[in-house]
Amino acid sequence: MGKLSYVTNLSLDGYIEDEAGVFAWLPMDDELFVFYTELLRSVSTFLYGRRLYEGMTVWETDKTLAARSDLMADFARTWQAASKVVYSTTLTEVSTADTRIERRFEPAAVRQLKAAAGKDLNVGGANLAAQAFRAGLVDECQLFVWPVVLGGGKPGLPAGMRTDLELVDERRFNNGVMHLRYRTLGG
Repeated sequence: MGKLSYVTNLSLDGYIEDEAGVFAWLPMDDELFVFYTELLRSVSTFLYGRRLYEGMTVWETDKTLAARSDLMADFARTWQAASKVVYSTTLTEVSTADTRIERRFEPAAVRQLKAAAGKDLNVGGANLAAQAFRAGLVDECQLFVWPVVLGGGKPGLPAGMRTDLELVDERRFNNGVMHLRYRTLGG
């Protein structure tokens, strides 16, 4: 059985994008890029909201990205190796292999995916992750906290509900980013 992890980048004040909807405020470096790639190696299936999926498709559709460096090529291969489920009421087709569209988030279907998985699953997109949290499906929450305060925007964690967490790992990167890995308790 695979575990379902919510992995996201957050500002220090808890936002995944600023008030203009921009999340390109992330200064990436090689150390962090390698860590992201290693983290994704354990993932067999990504569960994405439409916007995040559309942003990630470049790792398969833009061949020039992988050609920029060995690190980028490794990330692209790792991302492409996993299946993708995109939750969208508006998307009519996908542009990546091993990808399907679901019109609604169905907790029972995700439970079945987890039970059948030989590797882990990753939920991406704050709205989709909130649904997974509310359904008690999230086993881990992995936050990359960036040294920036956005002052507003889209929150990265669900509002209006309590989830108790246990810190199981932490790592500080040279660029000031903190990786915090939590296990969900209860549920």
